[in-house]
Amino acid sequence: MIISASRRTDVASFYAEWFLRRIREGYCEVRNPYNPAQVSRISLRCEDVDGIVFWTRNPRPLMARLDELDGYRYYFQFTVVHNGRAHDGKSPGIKAAVETFKRLSERATVIWRYDPIVATVGVDHAARFEAIASALRGHTDRCVISLVDAYRKTERRMAELRGTADEPVAPDVANLIPRLAAIARSHGMDIVSCAEEVDLTPYGVRPGRCIDPDLLGLGAFPKDPSQRAACGCVVSRDIGAYDTCLFECRYCYATSSFERSRERHAGHDPAAPSLV
Repeated sequence: MIISASRRTDVASFYAEWFLRRIREGYCEVRNPYNPAQVSRISLRCEDVDGIVFWTRNPRPLMARLDELDGYRYYFQFTVVHNGRAHDGKSPGIKAAVETFKRLSERATVIWRYDPIVATVGVDHAARFEAIASALRGHTDRCVISLVDAYRKTERRMAELRGTADEPVAPDVANLIPRLAAIARSHGMDIVSCAEEVDLTPYGVRPGRCIDPDLLGLGAFPKDPSQRAACGCVVSRDIGAYDTCLFECRYCYATSSFERSRERHAGHDPAAPSLV
């Protein structure tokens, strides 16, 4: 069993104490987001966990305590993307994120995520990508990209930017993606896409899988049928909860309300078996 921590929220950033307590207790409880009355008990004992995949923008709260995960296999999906503050909300600044990434890479496998890419007028994502790639050279060998997707729960937030310099526009895929691919390769990185319905292989970017047993040194795992058809991830158990992240990314599919996320975080009990 592979644990995803988490597509639904940033466990490493905001719930590290809870997570490590659950590791010590050997289990956690997860409510079905579509049927809250349904609660699953998930073993977190080392002998039951094949690996853990962390999804984060700021793993610092967890980094000093990685020794508590001795015996577990894990890696980090670390997002460092430069869409601008109007879109990336309260994410750490690029300089701080890069420094954290470098420190973490000394202790764990870290995958760089430059995603999702929000195209706006006047923003050269290739230049921004180059700056980050150059800084991360030698600290990772894989980069994940994707283009921002439209979700019903994000429509209102994105619409608030209409008529401003931050209004999203259709990306020039044929121009941008080959440039990103060339930059990544020049810095020794393989570049893959995340659940991208647009075929990017002609531009040098193959489909990836963010939950990847190869990165955990495991054998074959079945594809996760609960994910989108374009998603290449294998089966995992997600232990997070929607509407609990505080980064306030405008395009976030996992957050329907920033206010609700703040309220749920405020009510979070680190000693409880479930996140909320």
